[in-house]
Amino acid sequence: MVGESLVPDIQIRSAVMLNLVITLLIIALIAGVLGFGGIAGAAVSIAKIVFFVALVLFLISLLAGGLRGGFSRRL
Repeated sequence: MVGESLVPDIQIRSAVMLNLVITLLIIALIAGVLGFGGIAGAAVSIAKIVFFVALVLFLISLLAGGLRGGFSRRL
C-alpha cells in the first residue's frame, strides 16, 4: 500500500534479531559448559554483531516514528 510505513516492518525484524541473539547466547552457554570453547566464542561474537544490528534498527524505527509526529501523539 502506498501510505504504509516501514516502521512496523523494522520493529518485527528487530524482534526477530533479538530472538536470534538470545538463541546464540544459549548455544554459547551450552557449548562453553560442554568444553567447546571455539564454538562458544564464535556464537558470542555472532550474537554481539546481531545485537548491535538490532539496536541500530530499533533506533532507526524510533527516529522514523518521531519524525512522522509519533512523539506528540497521545495514546
